[in-house]
Amino acid sequence: MTVSLATVAAAFAANPILLLIIVLCLGATMVNGATDAPNAIATVVGTKAMAPTPAIIMAAICNFIGMVGITAVSTAVASTIFGMVDFGGDTHAALVALAAAMVAIIVWGVAAWAFGIPTSQSHSLIAGITGAAIALQGGLGGVNPDQWIKVVYGLVVSTGLGFGTGWLFTRLIKMTCSQMHRRRATKAFDWMQIAAGAGVAILHGAQDGQKFLSLCMLAVMLGIYGTTEMSAFPLWMVVLVSLTMSLGTAVGGRKIIKSVGMNMVRMETYQGFAACLAACFCIALATFTGIPVSTTHTKTTAIMGVGAEKSMRNVKWDLAGTMVLTWVLTFPGCGLIAYVFTYIFLLVL
Repeated sequence: MTVSLATVAAAFAANPILLLIIVLCLGATMVNGATDAPNAIATVVGTKAMAPTPAIIMAAICNFIGMVGITAVSTAVASTIFGMVDFGGDTHAALVALAAAMVAIIVWGVAAWAFGIPTSQSHSLIAGITGAAIALQGGLGGVNPDQWIKVVYGLVVSTGLGFGTGWLFTRLIKMTCSQMHRRRATKAFDWMQIAAGAGVAILHGAQDGQKFLSLCMLAVMLGIYGTTEMSAFPLWMVVLVSLTMSLGTAVGGRKIIKSVGMNMVRMETYQGFAACLAACFCIALATFTGIPVSTTHTKTTAIMGVGAEKSMRNVKWDLAGTMVLTWVLTFPGCGLIAYVFTYIFLLVL
């Protein structure tokens, strides 16, 4: 079954909550573009391989390419998010809970962006829909553990594997290139880092874009067909979500770039390349296996691994600790906001 744009547009008049959810979902997607996508090119800017403005433009374009291109090949991440929670049989209440989850995601993401903290919008999304489902179902009956366990796998991939591959790739590059002329090597790594940064941005578009795409589709299936059965993603919806994410990247990327690419670890170009390469490896592995991984976590821990390879003191652990604390607080914090908003929205909508 293919959902047409005309069918969705016609449904807005009969079901205003559906329109509200789509608008909120696109708002959350834009916040994701502003807070998560800049991590892809943070090291490219931090090592001065590219200036901020062209790097952000590159990330925005690559987000679009990744979202449209990889979604055409694999929708594994979207399937995981789609089946992670159960909003129950009452269609109106389910749509209200989904709207509450979207508001919570936006509130949490905007607060993080305002303080320049690279919180994970992926985890905000998961926490938001989980908190809303728990509120609606009155307990954990609305959570699908078979899909939710993939969040734990994602934490392992983004944290452990991200740090480990960042450290390993840096060590391998140093061993391989130890006899190269330094100036020539630096110029080569500038271009290699730009290419790898573009790769991270493409994979971010696929990984995070599919998460918000799945919520748009869930709202459409509930609002029009009264079911949570997943349908094929129409091209118009894929393009709309990807353009929204790219716009968010273009508008709000500078604060996060400064926190991740400049403040946490002082890097050379080969180290920036190693961090991007590690992030590409981890995010690609997760994307094609349906594991919802955080681009923010993966890139940040890869940078930590790169810095730790030279010296543990080379990493600003106080800043890293602040980021980790934010990540830890995201699940209960954003989940609680969604939980409370669900009760409020059910009273007024």
